Amino acid sequence: MVTNMYPSAERPALGSFVRDQVESLRRIAGIELELFTFAPGNPGAYGAAAAALRRRYGRERFDVVHAHFGLTAWPALAARGRARAVTLHGSDLSHSRSRAISAAALPFMDLVATVSEPLARQLPRRVIRGEIAVLPCGVAIDRFRRIERGEAREALGLRVEGPYVLFPADPSRPEKRHDRALAVAGDVPVLTLGAVAPAEVPLWINAANAVLVPSEREGFGLAVLEALACDVPVLATPVGIAPAALDGIPGTYCSPFDLGRWRAALAPHLAETDPRIDGRAGAERFSADELARRVVAAWGSLLKT
Repeated sequence: MVTNMYPSAERPALGSFVRDQVESLRRIAGIELELFTFAPGNPGAYGAAAAALRRRYGRERFDVVHAHFGLTAWPALAARGRARAVTLHGSDLSHSRSRAISAAALPFMDLVATVSEPLARQLPRRVIRGEIAVLPCGVAIDRFRRIERGEAREALGLRVEGPYVLFPADPSRPEKRHDRALAVAGDVPVLTLGAVAPAEVPLWINAANAVLVPSEREGFGLAVLEALACDVPVLATPVGIAPAALDGIPGTYCSPFDLGRWRAALAPHLAETDPRIDGRAGAERFSADELARRVVAAWGSLLKT
């Protein structure tokens, strides 16, 4: 597996979902997985990664070489493999320059995967010669679990009484729409995850009365599943995995952004001391372990052809 989306000491939150998939894959009997990571950067970083990959694995021949993120498909070509795969995550299709560079690599792939069905609809299918699949990374349900709200708030140094809502992203990312979250919350404090250590994220989710995901777009939208795994109410726009994950779960709301309707959906959760939903079973359908098995099945399909 080759990726520039992976946690490091400098960027501990980067690609934590890819790390979770790697760990899940390594728990599956019969899988031997080598991981090659490099830091995202300027175009020269990809050439350097290819050279380093060749030095490290030049004598190896893998069954599958799988890249995470479109641009990394290019340096991944430096490793020899019976089959080649890439998982596209969102900006590698939505950003014009990244899309062009990523698309140019797709004819060399035996499998082109996206992390959601909506993202799959953005694929430049005319250049794809291999198989197409939807292979999300999934939520680490062992880490994301219900924690008593008072306990979570005390651990974070928050006041125990009164409502909070959580905007589970960096406010500086415009597509996540922090402005919408502020508008819906009104006078209620809005917590954010911009500089939060990954190990603390479950505490922040459980500290909130509700999680707000008013994004314009999502490649997958893992925050929705993380909230469900913690049994915390979540409101989301119908992008990424949200429509499928929230369908039929009382206490959740999935609809295009409308300030009045979102405020009305949020109000009951703000009025309760510890509002909870029955969301964990829904999150388990998208667990990292469950979805890792889908990745292995896709690899097996490639190796049979």
